[in-house]
Amino acid sequence: MKRPLLPADCAAVDAVTVAARWLLGGRFIQMGLEKALHPVLFLKLLEQYHMTQSSLALNGIAIVLPWFEIFCGLLVVAGIAVRGAALLLAGLLAVFTAVVLHRALAIQAAGAIPFCAVRFDCGCGGGAEFICAKLRENAAMFLLAAWLLAGRGRALCVRYNWTARGAAQARDAKP
Repeated sequence: MKRPLLPADCAAVDAVTVAARWLLGGRFIQMGLEKALHPVLFLKLLEQYHMTQSSLALNGIAIVLPWFEIFCGLLVVAGIAVRGAALLLAGLLAVFTAVVLHRALAIQAAGAIPFCAVRFDCGCGGGAEFICAKLRENAAMFLLAAWLLAGRGRALCVRYNWTARGAAQARDAKP
């Protein structure tokens, strides 16, 4: 039988996983709150992407997306359905990154400026940012989500630490 690269009960793995959960979840909570607290600004930023001509669809995205980000972020931070929430966040990151990259390329072409000099408010909740920094941040968050998808570490997870069934599963899973 092949041994895993890192044992599932390793304290270092647990520490990295908790840090990954808190960084990824916290960032999505922050971004979602920024959008939810300023819905008109977020709607105006969404309009700049020209994703849909339907005002109903655009308003629906502006209303639902921030609360979905907050909900998934809270799940990840709390350690509830971590892999499922991480999968959803990875999917959102993939779509957001593609859309932001497309818009940045259009701005670069229109202004004939170097790519990393492109700076705009992408609607992510952080104000105007340089595109290269935003793409690095999204890549880092995607890697955090991928780490969580691997299912490593159960430290400080609600399911495995504060429920009787989860504690029994965690105890039985140890070699």
